[in-house]
Parts: sequence; C-alpha cells; structure tokens
Amino acid sequence: MAMATHEHRVVLFHACLLLLLAFGLGPSVAADRSTYIVHMDKSVMPKDFAAPSHWYSSTLKSVTTTLMSTNSGAVTGDEPHLLYTYDHAVHGFSAVLSKEELQALEKSPGFVSAHLDVTGKMDTTHTYRFLSLNDVSGLWPASKYGEDVIVGVIDTGIWPESECFNDLGMTEIPARWNGTCDGAGTDFDPSLCNRKLIGARYFNKGAITHLPPGTRVSNTTRDAVGHGTHTSSTVAGNYVPGASFFGYAEGTSRGIAPRARVAMYKVISEGGVYTSDVIAGIDQAIADGVDVISISMGFDGVPLYEDPIAVAGFHAMAKGVFLSSSAGNEGPELNTLHNGIPWTLTVGASSVDRDFAGQLTLGNGETIFGWSLFPANALINDYPLIYNETIKTCNTTDLPSNSIVLCEMSEYLSVFEQIEFIAESPVAGAILVSNDSFLFEAGDLPCPATVISPKEGERVITYAKNDVAPTASIKFQQTVLGTTPAPAVSSYTSRGPSPSYRGILKPDLVAPGTRILAGWSPISGAAELGSNIVLSSDFNLISGTSMACPHAAGVAALLKGAHPDWTPAAIRSAMMTTSSQVDNTLSPIKDVGNNYEAATPLAMGAGHVDPNRALDPGLVYDAGPQDYVNLLCALNYTSNQISAIVGSSNYSCSSPSLDLNYPSFIVFSNSSSTVQRFRRTVTNVGDGGATTYKVTVNHPSTFKLIVSPGTLVFREKFEKRSFVVSVADSERRHGKVAYGSIMWTDGGNHTVRSPVVIV
Repeated sequence: MAMATHEHRVVLFHACLLLLLAFGLGPSVAADRSTYIVHMDKSVMPKDFAAPSHWYSSTLKSVTTTLMSTNSGAVTGDEPHLLYTYDHAVHGFSAVLSKEELQALEKSPGFVSAHLDVTGKMDTTHTYRFLSLNDVSGLWPASKYGEDVIVGVIDTGIWPESECFNDLGMTEIPARWNGTCDGAGTDFDPSLCNRKLIGARYFNKGAITHLPPGTRVSNTTRDAVGHGTHTSSTVAGNYVPGASFFGYAEGTSRGIAPRARVAMYKVISEGGVYTSDVIAGIDQAIADGVDVISISMGFDGVPLYEDPIAVAGFHAMAKGVFLSSSAGNEGPELNTLHNGIPWTLTVGASSVDRDFAGQLTLGNGETIFGWSLFPANALINDYPLIYNETIKTCNTTDLPSNSIVLCEMSEYLSVFEQIEFIAESPVAGAILVSNDSFLFEAGDLPCPATVISPKEGERVITYAKNDVAPTASIKFQQTVLGTTPAPAVSSYTSRGPSPSYRGILKPDLVAPGTRILAGWSPISGAAELGSNIVLSSDFNLISGTSMACPHAAGVAALLKGAHPDWTPAAIRSAMMTTSSQVDNTLSPIKDVGNNYEAATPLAMGAGHVDPNRALDPGLVYDAGPQDYVNLLCALNYTSNQISAIVGSSNYSCSSPSLDLNYPSFIVFSNSSSTVQRFRRTVTNVGDGGATTYKVTVNHPSTFKLIVSPGTLVFREKFEKRSFVVSVADSERRHGKVAYGSIMWTDGGNHTVRSPVVIV
C-alpha cells in the first residue's frame, strides 16, 4: 500500500547553496539599506581564493575599503552584511547593502547583476503555483476550477470538520449525483456533508473478517489516520487562509481543483486494507456518479486479474471514469512499481521548489541555512557551541546542557540515531552534519537542530576549534521558495518496468509528492517534540507517491471540466505527451535516487505533469474498452481471468493485440537483430482544424528509431491518422537500458512527445 507515513516524509534541501528569499534573516535592515541578491561571474574568480565564499567575502570588504577611501576615511552606517553564499542555484551571494555600497559593488571584478530580495507570499500546498496554475489563463479558468466535477477518493476516510472541506463559494450539488453521506457511525453525522464534501461511505467488511473475534471496530467514515484527509484536500480542498505546519509553509491552502466536489470512500480501517473493501469502494464510487477516482494505494505481487484496482478500474474506465493511482514508495530500485495497470494513470513523485530551514548564525556573524522541520517557534540565541573529541559524534544522551552541540558524521552511527540521542538529552540545540539523503527525504526532526552539509560542517568545525569562546544561534520555522533544481524525481518513488504488465512503460508521469502541505486529522499525530510528546495539527507536511497521485487526479478533474467529452485515455494522453522533461534551471530533470543524474522514463515516465499545456495537447492517443480487451486476449490469459477483469464472458477476442494505442513505448530485447514495430493512431483535438505535424526522432547510437510516415496531415478536428514506429536494437547497447523519444510538432504551439525505452 503506497501510504506516506513518518518513514516516507521526504524533503529535498540544498542548504545555503540555493537562492533564498528574504524572511527577516540576520540583523534588522536600516531604512537606507536593503537586502540584495548578487550574481557573480565565477569564472573570473582569482586563483588566490580557495572557495567562492572567500572571494565574495573579500569583495564585500573591498566595498568598505573603497568607500572609506572615497569619503576620506568615513563610512556612513553599518558595513555590508553577508547573509549567505550560493554555488549551485546561482553563483553569488546575498547581502544587506546601502545604495552607495551597491554602486561600489557594481564596479567590482566579476559582478554580473543585483536585484532586491523580496518576501514571498507563501501558499500551501504551493504546488498550484509550481504547476503554473493561475486565475488569468490556462486550465483553471478554462475548467472553472473544476466546478461540478466529482472526485471520489479511496482512502482512510475524512475529517469533515476540516476547513479544507468548507463549501464557501460552491454551487449546488449536481443533480446527477447519486451518493449519500453515510450517517451510520455515531461520530459522523450526515449534516457534516455539504456542497464541497458531498459523499462519505465506509467499507470494512473484508477487514473485519481478518480481525480476532471481539475486536472493536469503528464503523465510520471519519479519518483517524490523516492520510485520507490529506489526499482529498490535495486534490480538491477549498481555500483556507492561515494554514501551516507549525509555522512552516504558511499561507493559503487550496487543492488542485478547488471547485471540484469530494466524495470519500473509506476502505482502510483497523483491520488493514483488503481487496474486497477496495473493490466495494470503487464500485460504489462508479455507481454514485464520480468523474475521477484518486486511489493512493496498491497491491504488490498480484497479476492484473487479481488486482482490485485493476479489476475495478477497468469498469471505471468503461464508464468514462478517470482513475489516478500511486506508483508506490519502494524506490529507487527498478521493478518496484505496483500499479502498472494499462487503463489507469500511474503517478510517481517529485519535489517542488520549496524547502524548510533552520538558520544557523555563528558568533563570528557567519550565517548558514540548514535543513530543519523542528515543530516549535523557538530561537536558540547565543549559546556556547560545544565541539570536542568526546561527544563529537553525539553518540550519547549525556550531552552538555545549556549549549549547542556540533555533531559530526559517524560511520558507526546513523544520523537518525544521533537525532534520538539529542532528543533525549538536555542540550539546548544541535548542529548535525550529514549528507544522508534519506534524512532529507524521510526524516522528521523532533529535536531543536539544523542539518548542514559536510562542506558547511568544515567551516563550523574550524570556527569551533579556533574561536576562544565559540557561540551559535538557531532560528526555526524558515520557509524558502524558488529552490533549485526542481522538480527532481524523489528517491523513494517506485520505478518501472511494471511487474504486473511489463509491456506498458510505467510510471506514466511524475507529480509533486515531496513535503506536500494539506489537511490532516487532528486526532492523528502530526509531529513530535523530544522522545515522548506528540503534537496534533489541522495540517501536515508529508511525502510519498500518495501525495503525487491526488495532484494528478486534480489535474485530470480540471481537464474533465474543460473537456467533458474526453475519454480517460485521452486525458491521460494529454497529461503525458505535454509533460515537462526540464527543471526550473532548464536542465534535464534530475533523479535524487540516482545521484542526481538525469532522470529516465523508468523513474519519471513521460515527465513532470504540466497542467496548462495539457489543456491543449494538439493530438491524443485514445483507447476504449475493446482496445484493452484486445490486449488481455493477447496476454494468453484464460477466459476466466479475462472475465474477472472485464466482468463478463461476453467479450470478443477476434483481434488480440499487444500493441495498445499508448503514448509511450517500451521494448524488451535479447538480440541485436531485434526489430519491434508499433502502430499508433492519434486524434487531432486542436481547435485550429486543418494542420500538419512533422516528427522529430531522438535516440542514442545504441538503438535506432524509425517513424513512418514522418508527416501527418489533418484536414479537420477529431480526424485520426496512424503511423508506425520501428525500434531496432544493436550490439552497441551491450544489454544496457537505453532511452529515446519521438515528438510530433505542428510548427506552432503543439509538441506531442512520447518516451521510448529499450531494455
């Protein structure tokens, strides 16, 4: 089951190397001084400097010297104050400067440009902005924000009192809605439903049969876990100002489709999750009249005909209901994906351009931003900084009180063990030195600490050793927007090929899944303080493909609102072929689980979802129930196995085919002479009518792609054209997985891209 627990709370943070916004950091800024982001040309750095940070500090000092010389030894106001340096996001630094100092700095060798730092208005989940959804143009206004689209969420239930499900601004419930708000549970009155939360049901009969006799069972749709409240508010939560996770990610919360309706189908209870309950939940959702289903779970090691999501999802697809499912959290290894269902969307997880920090200020004035999610409004100010051979790895609870300890990395002790020792010790705070990506992607921080990189750790250690009385301060609840690179494929997200059916390239795409803030159940712990204090919250920051799935479902709901006549396959195609392959530095999307190398389609599918481009994809690869039946027939399933999926023995296997009309390609080859051919048909959905598309083929030298014909001419909208893709293997591949793509372009606004993988 792909559920984001404490073990799957993941964050990507690049410390002070990233471009940070100003959040009142450092000393107060005088009226005649401002904070600036300064870009420098690193290539002209003199060789005398060991590191760019030294060069930047020297450059600032030279500003003071220049002004003193110009003003006959007098300098008005404080000296320029360096906030932090950058070496990855940009080359340069931020500093507090007067206009006079800025003018002097502009004459320095290597100066490129400077601009005022700005305070960003942070919005949770923030991902709507990261996905470029806006009120002026694109998918939001085109779909009326998902108005009257109904999303069924299959999950752990819902907390109906959450402000995410208020119905302010919602229109009347669509007359086609057949569902109800189940009031059988004593703690879930039907009156708690409204024009936003229009349905709530629970399904636990299967789970009950696996419980010991006499076990108390909660017959309610109420969410005691938090997971269902989080996913449902991510996909379609209403606007909630003032949301945050203990001061982090503060702003206005909203779902991806904020005007869509929510119906909760609780299939996970005390007894766990069982296929019978999942099928019952999806079945009821279809009957109730949902348009989109979001299901953030999966079943491992089962064939399609035994997978409840595959079986029930087939019927959803046949009724025109779009189903979004999560890829799983078992990455970064290949072959770990558990929702490789051909007729659903399979979603992997990625990061967003928002991080969370603890600001470390040393006694010498140097400021470093480390990763932190310590859930308290605390300022640990001017405490002695302790670093010595006895406790330098923080491998004991016997740490000095009223101090900040510096904890080195240890080959014998994990950073998580260090955190446990610190949480149970009397120290005022801690500085952890770590490059453990699992901490940033899966770690909570119950102790007052900030985590810095080994490179930054060297600077702090040098200061701690050489200063007569070293001190440090830590400020928490720092939120940073605009971090780079983003998106990046999260290391925990499961990878293809799909074990359930390898003939379709999965996952289909990735969507925001790391550190997503959304609604939460207040009776489920959201954070910890120390070793035994559990904190509750109406919002939570959690990570997993469970969070990515409702993002994609929300985009699908918007597309359904804008194009109510599109089939589930057309919606999926639009999302896949318009997805992005570059991050916010315009470089190829990176894979955290593969040492930040370029992400491959086995990790990110077609790419990162791009909602506004999906609104107008130009061409779509469509498919209907019979196309999937043809695939099942070609898989040599028995008639009973096919019937289990289709739901009837009344199906036709007259045209079996493994070549599904899918927007991506995967080839399994054991021979250099292998040539595999795919026939595809695309439908023109552009508003321009007559148009011509030409193909561009990208492939490495280790295999060859040929597309015929290379030009597709459409005379009118909804016209179809077919082509053949030939994939030829070669000895140069040496059995290594290789990747390519084909792109159809009309010379205007449409680029229709499909990834190609040969294994």
